[in-house]
Amino acid sequence: MMRRFAVALALVMGGLIGTSYSAQAQKVKSAPFSYLPEQGEDRYNQRVPRKTLALADGSGFVILAHQSGSAYAVERYSADLKKQWSTTLPIAPGETVEAFGRSAEQVWVVLHHADENGQDLAVQPVALASGQKGAPVVLVTAAASERRPSVRLSPDGTRLLAYRYATRDEQVRSLVGTLYDQKLTKILDRTYDFRDQGDFFSPNIILANDGTQYVTMLGDAMRKLTVRRYPATPDRIGVPTPIPVLGVPVGGVFEGKPITIRDAKFSLLPDGQLYAAALCANYDSGELTSLKVVRFDFENKSLKLAPELPFAPAYLAEVGKATGTEPKRLEDIYLADMLLSENTNLVIIAERHFEEGGPDQPVHARELHVFGYSAFVTPTWHLVVPKDQVAPAIDSYTGIGFRAAVFGEDVQLLTLENIGGKSDLYLRHIQARNGILGAQQRLKLNVANDQQLAYVKDFTTWLGPKEIIGVSRPSKKSAALQLNEVKLK
Repeated sequence: MMRRFAVALALVMGGLIGTSYSAQAQKVKSAPFSYLPEQGEDRYNQRVPRKTLALADGSGFVILAHQSGSAYAVERYSADLKKQWSTTLPIAPGETVEAFGRSAEQVWVVLHHADENGQDLAVQPVALASGQKGAPVVLVTAAASERRPSVRLSPDGTRLLAYRYATRDEQVRSLVGTLYDQKLTKILDRTYDFRDQGDFFSPNIILANDGTQYVTMLGDAMRKLTVRRYPATPDRIGVPTPIPVLGVPVGGVFEGKPITIRDAKFSLLPDGQLYAAALCANYDSGELTSLKVVRFDFENKSLKLAPELPFAPAYLAEVGKATGTEPKRLEDIYLADMLLSENTNLVIIAERHFEEGGPDQPVHARELHVFGYSAFVTPTWHLVVPKDQVAPAIDSYTGIGFRAAVFGEDVQLLTLENIGGKSDLYLRHIQARNGILGAQQRLKLNVANDQQLAYVKDFTTWLGPKEIIGVSRPSKKSAALQLNEVKLK
């Protein structure tokens, strides 16, 4: 296996980059599009980072667009950009959009409302076929003094879980949740109790299509990854349901240095397994030391901890070779995406982004760090993809980022960059099996390089391996936006 890793690395670093994919012809179709940039905290901490959702059969997509200070619009389009319906959703004072999703029959828009009397999350269903609004349903309520409640939608939109936090001394002690089906019928109420966890842990919930709830935790003072699995069925009276737990320490004291989790990401992937990636760092210095990856297999009551990928001097040299500047240490890198190929090769993507000179200065994204693992969760390749992107301070971190999708063994990366004086979306292909990187391809949308660019990332999605949907403003001189369909030949 190490030989495979060495061969893949030699291919990537030895000059074969760009030989796998040549420049492709393409066709761009555009239609007018209306959108008003977000205001308030969403400009800095997005709750709905994906505002275009492809339909399951590839026949079209739905969009959530901010239209005014008091309204959003949910719109359905065919694959060739024909608007099939548009539905306005009024937003009252004290309300913000919390989540956006869709099932085979409904579009879900979840609203958070807060005032001096309390707060709640309510879902507004919109019929996918007609755009007709259904009756809104309050999912969860909480006191005004409590933490903001949360909602999770399953990937296929057939299950919704809403929950509130119970805290003591600012530490979460339990979550109180309610699970709903796609008809918004209550399935169960459940309390997730963390009184046995002590202090300094961070819980989250991932919801599967069948309603199974995976509670993920960073615990043991940010040194351990733990997952609890809760079934989609309520307890029988007097018979508590056993809750399986899988956990593994990834931090600790190594060679006298305290190592903790600096950033972590859990993802439920198409093989039905839950994966976690953790960027570990020296607690004292903040320097990133390694990437650790875990697969949690609840069916077999086991987990697989991948061999550690250390960020040794050799890795720093690879960063320098790819970007032209070798860093003295690794920092400001954040986990962004996890993908699983058709042959269950795992691809993890992290991004380096940072402020330059303070919070009122632009935010930069210098490169992508991409890591490949085999079906046995063994590291097989890694590469560094230069990415010189700058977002204005008004967009903060919401304007930084990329989109990625996988089709078979082809991982597609879409970035917004200014390369050779051309501000545009650029497409790159990576082979999930061996990490070979294809030449970048400009989509020729001529994206205006100016303020408030978060919408470019937010509205980008794939309808298929050769069909991309996105929003752009082609010129600084024009205030008009365009909805684009890019077909790759």
